[in-house]
Amino acid sequence: MRTSILPRAAAFLSLALVCALPALAQAPKKVLVVTVTKGFRHSSIPTAEQVIGKLGDQSKAFTVDYARTDEEVATKMAPAALGNYDAFIFANTTGLLPVPDKAAFLNVVKGGKAFIGMHSASDTYHGKDTVDPFIEMLGGEFLTHGAQAGVECLVTDLDHPSTKHFKGTGGVYCIQQEEIYLIKNYDPKKVRDLLILDKHPNNKKQPGHFPVSWCKAYGQGRIFYTTLGHREDVWENDLYQQHILGGIKWALGLEPGESTPLPDQK
Repeated sequence: MRTSILPRAAAFLSLALVCALPALAQAPKKVLVVTVTKGFRHSSIPTAEQVIGKLGDQSKAFTVDYARTDEEVATKMAPAALGNYDAFIFANTTGLLPVPDKAAFLNVVKGGKAFIGMHSASDTYHGKDTVDPFIEMLGGEFLTHGAQAGVECLVTDLDHPSTKHFKGTGGVYCIQQEEIYLIKNYDPKKVRDLLILDKHPNNKKQPGHFPVSWCKAYGQGRIFYTTLGHREDVWENDLYQQHILGGIKWALGLEPGESTPLPDQK
């Protein structure tokens, strides 16, 4: 009897281990959401925090921790603590943040972490005479904005996780009203455009290439940025939430997508 029980017990144990592997592999990623500001503070930040937390809970793809104060940034973004997170989200941050060691932070992202920025993340770490290394990582820097306006964003990659849901809208993302950034220190040959405007947001008679959202590689890390997210109702919109959730999941390596420049931009 013993000779028959042991092999069967071993088989059941092996089966249990095999069944447990997918659960272990699908453990949610850990994301730090930073909302500290040293310049203009958006009233939409509480909504942003709530929406990102909800997206994590509903998708089961990631859990969220927050750095809302200088003290929390100093603790949670200390060099020794950076390894606790798989991704860092700067949601409407502004100014010179009190990150203890910015070079260490950028090196961690370059080493394989994810960075996601919304709206005024590009209004963070402005360089005085040169482009700040943070902006080089991000791929563009806030220049200015005009009055809030309605825009039709053109989707340039309908296969990317952050924009594939726009296939159902004809490849256009229409926004009734939003504060649209104009960007400097941006090179379309160094990023993959995801959303653009082909005319100035405040002067529809002025054609051009106005980036709205893009992604890029940064060493072994992945960067996703969207200029959108000024208004509370933008954050509350389902299309926008799908946009940032897809970007977060892509940056975390949970969904495939290209980060190389589009063929016509190379």
